[in-house]
Amino acid sequence: MHLVDFILHVDKYLEAFVTTYGMWVYALLFLIVFVETGVVVMPFLPGDSLLFIVGAMCGAGLMSYPLATAILFAAAFLGDQCNYQIGHHLGPKVFQWENSRWFNRKAFDKAHAFYERYGGITVILARFMPFIRTFAPFVAGVARMNRAKFVAYNLLGALIWVFGICTAGYFFGNMPWVKANLEKIIWGLILIPGLLAIFGAWRAGKNEQTA
Repeated sequence: MHLVDFILHVDKYLEAFVTTYGMWVYALLFLIVFVETGVVVMPFLPGDSLLFIVGAMCGAGLMSYPLATAILFAAAFLGDQCNYQIGHHLGPKVFQWENSRWFNRKAFDKAHAFYERYGGITVILARFMPFIRTFAPFVAGVARMNRAKFVAYNLLGALIWVFGICTAGYFFGNMPWVKANLEKIIWGLILIPGLLAIFGAWRAGKNEQTA
């Protein structure tokens, strides 16, 4: 419940952190995004909503936009590289794992089906999809995707994801209507991409059955 409260009210938590610890907020942001994208057992950390709020806080003068986006970009890129490396090292053994406290088998299967359907572009598309975002680089590593190709997709995906959402937050996050409906917007950032990911995985699985 504390995690849910943090995700839905990340603006209040971040603002309090900035007020108390100042520049250390950038280290916290790097840690959250790196762990969410780089550690396959942590897909539940905030991603899209965090970037939007960071952009809004930059727009309000509470944080530096160039510094925040540079750190978030580095965290997103390095996180995916780490996740890819883990998947590449573990390889096909992953398909024998059962669902457990530390491994969400259903999320992995959905990401794998999504990867089978869309290939390398999954690394970019998955950036905007909770849970799939965490498993996509891992799946790419398991599937032995060419490393140079993965790095290119990873760079582009991290660039679009971080700068796109942070910039949206920077320009729109402090509008009165947005601030009044922020919790609903956060739910939308979580649910809409998630539903699209589930639909894409379902389509991929259905096509695989009929093939």
